Amino acid sequence: MVLSFAAQFRGELAALTAAFIWAIASVIYIGVGKHLSPLLLNLVKGLIAIVLLVLTLLLQGELLPAVQPLALGLLLLSGVIGIGFGDTAYFESLNRLGARRSLVLESLAPPLAAILALVFLQERLGLLAWLGIGLTIAGVTWVIVERTSDSSEPDALSASQFLPGVGYGLLAAIGQAGGAVLSRAALMGSEINPLWSTLIRLLAGAIVLILWVFLQRRSPQELRPLRSRRLLGLLIVTAFASTYVAIWLQQTSLKFAPAGIAQALSATSPLFVIPLAAATGEKVSFRAVLGVLVALAGVWLLFQRS
Repeated sequence: MVLSFAAQFRGELAALTAAFIWAIASVIYIGVGKHLSPLLLNLVKGLIAIVLLVLTLLLQGELLPAVQPLALGLLLLSGVIGIGFGDTAYFESLNRLGARRSLVLESLAPPLAAILALVFLQERLGLLAWLGIGLTIAGVTWVIVERTSDSSEPDALSASQFLPGVGYGLLAAIGQAGGAVLSRAALMGSEINPLWSTLIRLLAGAIVLILWVFLQRRSPQELRPLRSRRLLGLLIVTAFASTYVAIWLQQTSLKFAPAGIAQALSATSPLFVIPLAAATGEKVSFRAVLGVLVALAGVWLLFQRS
């Protein structure tokens, strides 16, 4: 029964597992981000994951299957839009708005993905699925927007910070949604496995990020913190989990579940932060618990689809 459930909902389970990994990684990246700029952090962790993926595929002897040029092009475009531009826009939004406001804007990605999938893939969701997406995002947003007494984010932002921050946040949501739908289009009915699709997307994203770094004329001195074995080791382990494993799981979810559902479940990372915070002794409010329960009700509905 358990195996049957896992097989039937492998896409949904993969998305939730990816969200859990991203929740843990986000806590670690807060510390790593104090030493590296967001753009370079995104590039370095992507390059580490690419090396790990190549080694894995070589050890498995997995050659790239015969893939139609259209599917290959969609995956490359997905990497450019979702990883290259989407992730970079998100990091830019983080710098201007802080994590709380940026995550609120990022929560627009699942409904956008569902709408794009409906328009371009004719992927229709039932009433329960739409209700599940709505409840999941509502619960996540309810948790995100809570103000805490130790929050370092300013209550007021200048227009020069706020407007560009919102713009980058919206671009990030559009990039994530567009990248997910493009991946879904490439993976549907394709023989390519999620490991290869992950590698292709990361390569496309890395090329964009390298060009971005080059255009910004970043100094090589910015990479000096990586001389620390402790920091480099922590970054390798975290990149393995959050970029290598989690993006592979995300691709698995997009192969076996509708884009809107996969994106909604992948966006539940903030919910997993709550038990992690409680485990470390941090006080968890009733509001946060209520938000988690609302989101869990949405997740339950997403598992009711036939």
